[in-house]
Amino acid sequence: MKTLFKHILVLAVLLGTCTSYANATLEVLPTFNSVKKGNSISVTDAVGEVIFSGLINYDGNISRLYDFSQLKDGIYTIEVEKSFEIEVSIVEIKNHNVNFLNQRSEKIYKPVFRLEKDRLIITKLALNNPSMGVEIYYGDELIHTESINESGDILNRIYKLDHSIKGDYTAVVTSNDRVFVQNFSL
Repeated sequence: MKTLFKHILVLAVLLGTCTSYANATLEVLPTFNSVKKGNSISVTDAVGEVIFSGLINYDGNISRLYDFSQLKDGIYTIEVEKSFEIEVSIVEIKNHNVNFLNQRSEKIYKPVFRLEKDRLIITKLALNNPSMGVEIYYGDELIHTESINESGDILNRIYKLDHSIKGDYTAVVTSNDRVFVQNFSL
C-alpha cells in the first residue's frame, strides 16, 4: 500500500512539473522557415516600394537570419524566391514586435523551362491559378503567343521549333500577375 501511495505521489509531482511549463507561448513563424543559400529575398512596404532586396547567404530560419524588428511600424510583404517557387508572406511590425500573418501567405509556383533538341517544354504547377500566357520570341520578333486557361493542377505545353533556324530565343510566361523570362539558344 505504501509503494502504491509513493507511485501516485511521484506521478502527481511529475504531472505538476510538466504542466507548469505548458504555459509557454508559441511564436508564429513564417511559412518559409527554412531558406537556403542562394535564394533571393525582397521586402516591400504597403505602398509597393522595395525596402530590401538581395541574396540569402546562409541556410537557416528566415526569422533568425534577418531582423525584421528594425523596420518602421507597418505591414510589409516578404518574398523568398526559390528555384521552383516564390513564397510570399505578410509581416506586421508594431513597436519593434514582428508578427507574421500566416493566413495571408501564399506560394507561387514558377514555370519550368526545358529544351530537348528542337522542342521547348514549359511546365507549371497551377494550384492557385490555372491560367498562363506564353510568348516565344526569336531575337526581337514575336513568333508565337498563346493564352492557356485549363482546369487541372499542371499546365504542360510543348513547342516544336524549326531546327534549321539557329539563334537566340526567349520564352515569356505570364502567370499570377508575374512575368517569367527564359532565354535559350537553338
